[in-house]
Amino acid sequence: MQQLPSGAASATPLPDMNLLPALDALLRAGSVAGAAAELNVSPSAMSRTLGRLRRVVGDPLLVPSGRGLALTPRAREMRPLVREALAGALAALRPPRDVDLASLHREFRIRTNDGIAMSLGAPLLALAAREAPGVRLRLLPEGEEDPADLRTHVDLDVGELPDPLPHDVRSSALYARRMVAVARAGTDLAREPLTPERFAALPHLTVTRRGRAHSVVDERLAALGLRRDVLATAPTYGAACFFALRTDALALIPFEVAAEATRVMPLVALEIPLDLPLVASGQAWHLRLDTDPAHRWLRGALERVAGAAGAAGAAGAAGAAPAVTGDVARTAG
Repeated sequence: MQQLPSGAASATPLPDMNLLPALDALLRAGSVAGAAAELNVSPSAMSRTLGRLRRVVGDPLLVPSGRGLALTPRAREMRPLVREALAGALAALRPPRDVDLASLHREFRIRTNDGIAMSLGAPLLALAAREAPGVRLRLLPEGEEDPADLRTHVDLDVGELPDPLPHDVRSSALYARRMVAVARAGTDLAREPLTPERFAALPHLTVTRRGRAHSVVDERLAALGLRRDVLATAPTYGAACFFALRTDALALIPFEVAAEATRVMPLVALEIPLDLPLVASGQAWHLRLDTDPAHRWLRGALERVAGAAGAAGAAGAAGAAPAVTGDVARTAG
């Protein structure tokens, strides 16, 4: 006998659930031989199973009638209930089916920074509108991130992921971001090529939620015997772009964010003349959602839009159009 889980409404022992398929076969076939053939067991084994079922149910179920057997009233009453119970058990134990995106109605809570929201948010919304119009996205701002939030109220973390992640959190890479500098269009600041010396001499705007002005940029400049002046730090990439519109300073932001910002703002993007490491971005989710078909679709959708953004960034690194207002430009370093 099996026991109900702790905290269940009743402490009544459960019967052997392996008897359920045999009971279903007996009630449908109305004979021991027919049920035995269906389940590919011997008639004697099925007869013993019928004896066990009679003891569990407290009813003979099948009784002699002429040359065959007949169902008791209790057995006839049980037949649809057993059929439904078996179907429910089989459905619960099957692997998840592919989701019907056209009829999917689901809300996903995604935590990310404003840069990824700016660069991937609109393409993800457009993709969802085409493939899963019933999906709603709730983008949550970054703060003092705790991966444990994925266990409760966050469906997906997107951005720079902590290392290591908790044992019950899964992750996948999205793309590697490269940084560029944006400046106000129409000024000498935006027209002239950046050399390491000129790059260091210009005032800088950097993005950090913790107000730290020092980064790998300073380390690369120090290796060349140069120092820069960080005019201000901004909490978001959007704020840094607005700062650049009102100052003669360079705002250092990811290429994908610059592509969006220069599309709608009078800014020009310039290549940074330093060998800077790429910034890896990924997505993380709790194990409870790992096999969920709808969540798998969401992760795949993000991989697709991130792949397109990463390809655009790689194309920009290989060479792009001359620097003009509204375009991401690459100037010689």
